[in-house]
Amino acid sequence: MKLTCLWMLAISSALLAWAAVGLAQEAGGDARIPSTNAPGHQYPQIEADLRATFRISAPNARQVLLDLSGRHAMAKDDNGVWTITTEPLVPGFHYYSFIVDGVALADPDSESYFGMSRMVSGIEVPSPGDDFYDAKNVPHGEVRIRSYVTESTHEQRKVLVYTPPDYDQNTTARYPVLYLQHGYGEDRRAWWRQGRVNFILDNLLAAGKAKPMIVVMEDGGIATGLGGGRGSLPATAPAANRLAFAQAFDGIMITKLIPMIDATYRTVADRNHRAMAGTSLGGWQTLQITLNHLDTFAYIGGFSPGLPQDIDRITSDPVGFNQKVKVLFLGTGTVERDSNPNIRNLHETLTKAGVKHVYYESPGTAHEWLTWRRDLYQFVPLLFQD
Repeated sequence: MKLTCLWMLAISSALLAWAAVGLAQEAGGDARIPSTNAPGHQYPQIEADLRATFRISAPNARQVLLDLSGRHAMAKDDNGVWTITTEPLVPGFHYYSFIVDGVALADPDSESYFGMSRMVSGIEVPSPGDDFYDAKNVPHGEVRIRSYVTESTHEQRKVLVYTPPDYDQNTTARYPVLYLQHGYGEDRRAWWRQGRVNFILDNLLAAGKAKPMIVVMEDGGIATGLGGGRGSLPATAPAANRLAFAQAFDGIMITKLIPMIDATYRTVADRNHRAMAGTSLGGWQTLQITLNHLDTFAYIGGFSPGLPQDIDRITSDPVGFNQKVKVLFLGTGTVERDSNPNIRNLHETLTKAGVKHVYYESPGTAHEWLTWRRDLYQFVPLLFQD
C-alpha cells in the first residue's frame, strides 16, 4: 500500500475546523463571547446563527485581513478599528490570525494556542448536542508536567500526564496507561488545551463508562520536525527524509519514555495495560510504533491517521494479529472521508481479511478536533475492560 498520510492533506487545508467547548458570558443581543477569548475581552463574538465578528485596532495599518479558512478583507472605521463579520462558521475550534500589512499576528483579544507550527489564536464555535468535553461538576483528574532527559539525543523533554481523580487518594492502586499523540504542527499541549482530554476522561469516569487510567502526552518531534526547529528538514526534502523526525520517536518512546513513566507513576507495566493512539501524523506514528512493538501495546487507536506504507502487516497474519491486539480502533470524519477515503478503504480491507477492529465515522466533521474528540470518546471506553 502506498504512503497515504492524511497529515499532508491537513497541512494544505491548515487544520481548519476544530471541536466546540461552549460559550462563556453574554455579549449583548444574540451575540455571545466564546470561551476562547482572553479574560474580559468582548471580541470575537458569535451570533446565534454562528456568524462571528472579529475586530482589531490598527489605526496606521493600510490593510488588515482575517486569516480564517482563507483570507478575508476587514473594514476600517474612523477610529482605526478594523472589523469583519463572517458567514456562519462550521461548529468546532478554529485557528485564526490577523494579517496586518503582510505580517501575521495573533489576536490580542484571544487566548493563544500552538498550532500550524506557531502560536495562533483560536475561536470555539458551539456544536449542538456535544457536551462530553465540557468541564462539569464531577471529580476532576490532574494534568501534570514531567521533564526527562534522553541520553541518546541529550534532549531535555517535557511530557504532560493526566492522572485520574483518585490517583493521590488511592495510593495503593495501579493504573493502565494510554499514550496519546497529537498531529502535525501542534505540541504536547494540544490534547490538553484543544482536545480537552482531561474533561473527556473526567466525564467518562464519572459516568462509569471507562476504567481509570493515566494518559501520557508527548511531542514526538512533530512540533518542530517540519517547522524549522532543531532537527527539522526543509519542506522541499523528500517525504521519506522529512518523516525521519517522526520515526525517531519510536526509539525514545520504547527505551526512555515508557520506562520513565513506569518508574515515576503507579502503572501496571505490561502490554495488556498499555495503549497508544494519535491524530493525523500522530496516528501515523501510533501505527508505526505499535506494529513494530506488539509485545508492548495491546490497544491501538488511529484518529484520522496517516497510513504507513507497510500497513498491510496487519492483514498478513490476521489470526495472529487478532490474538495479540485487544482493540484496533480507526476513526474518521464523514467530510474528510469523502475527500480522502483511505481510512474507510482500510476498514473494508481489514473486514475482508478477518481482522477484528472498530470503525467509527464522526458525522459532519473533517480533519479537525471535533472528529478527534469524538474518536477519543468512543475509544476510551473500549480500553482495559478485561
